[in-house]
Amino acid sequence: MSQRSTGMGLINWHAIVAIYRFEMARTWRTPMQSILSPVISTSLYFVVFGAAIGSRMQSIDGVPYGAFIVPGLIMLSLLTQSIANASFAIYFPKFTGTIYELLSAPVAWWEAVAAYVGAAATKSIILGLIILATATLFVPLRIEHPVFMLLFLVLTATTFSLFGFIIGIWADGFEKLQVVPLLIVTPLAFLGGSFYSIEMLPPFWRVVTLFNPVVYLISGFRWSFYGVADVGVAVSLGMTMVFLAACIGAVAWIFRTGYRLKN
Repeated sequence: MSQRSTGMGLINWHAIVAIYRFEMARTWRTPMQSILSPVISTSLYFVVFGAAIGSRMQSIDGVPYGAFIVPGLIMLSLLTQSIANASFAIYFPKFTGTIYELLSAPVAWWEAVAAYVGAAATKSIILGLIILATATLFVPLRIEHPVFMLLFLVLTATTFSLFGFIIGIWADGFEKLQVVPLLIVTPLAFLGGSFYSIEMLPPFWRVVTLFNPVVYLISGFRWSFYGVADVGVAVSLGMTMVFLAACIGAVAWIFRTGYRLKN
């Protein structure tokens, strides 16, 4: 990308705002797909696991089961939607060839990334808050640490939007946009304590589960609600920041080398 606006004192706010508004406008043009569909599908989990099954299960760490799974379900939707939003946003310009106009424009790479990732993260955060509000219709909720809840929400949405951005650049076909979310991220989310505490697992599998990075996201997010966690909140924040830094480094390398962009 052009280096004319790479200085921090010469930020091209017009470009950032234009790309951001364009991506956000796409969401409002397809509200059924972007907002209602994920909310409805997640609400079914609340109905089945929260209201129906949850009423027959014991509480976990003093939290009713229906309320216990809410942070995990919100995080599950946040991960999948962040990846989907960001990956499609950058893949479509590649598919149509308009990405070359962006690459030749007086826009620094980090300005374009900030706009695309910012829009994807914003959509995911809005969706997460709508799902949180919907959950209150089905189960009793409390948020003991609202600042940390928002912090985890923003960090997770930003991190996985960056991850989705990387997937969108890597993918050379629409089917590849679904490979990583379906075969890797979603299983990791289900096995990361969305519906249970890892303390309920046998010792061996508990240790194995700690190698799942999603465990730390869900655990920290659940702590912000109920003050209970499978791992320390500081560890959860640290792991999130490490993944965020890794994604930023990967994006910087992509634009420095032109990986999957120049051809």
